[in-house]
Amino acid sequence: MRGDLILRVLAKLLIPFILLFGLYVQFHGDFGPGGGFQAGVILAAAVIFYGLIFGLDDARRLVPEGLVESMMAIGVLIYGGVGVAGLLLGGHYLDYFVLDPDPVHGQHRGIFWVEVGVAVTVAGVMLKVFYMFADRSKADE
Repeated sequence: MRGDLILRVLAKLLIPFILLFGLYVQFHGDFGPGGGFQAGVILAAAVIFYGLIFGLDDARRLVPEGLVESMMAIGVLIYGGVGVAGLLLGGHYLDYFVLDPDPVHGQHRGIFWVEVGVAVTVAGVMLKVFYMFADRSKADE
């Protein structure tokens, strides 16, 4: 689609709004529909859309495969780290109330970081799957 000017211009206009919507879903997931999983998929969809319009090589320059693989591990570490922090502070695994002197703030803080971990992991996995399927189609040619 490198020669399709209309798609390229529309993609450049839409991708920032897709990313912004992904961040909105991430940060407002505990107040309405959404959260880490949905936000991760939306953020990855923006990169996949970029790759479909501008080419796989450009998408890989934007989000390299090493970064994608790191995202998968870092997201799990963030999620697990919140649980371990609860253990170290005297609670149970993923007990959020011990993360702050005010239990309500601790709950909000814990949920926020767990959802960040989920979003990072899901975005990384979605991009890895996309890159793997895109490589497969290249190998078949």
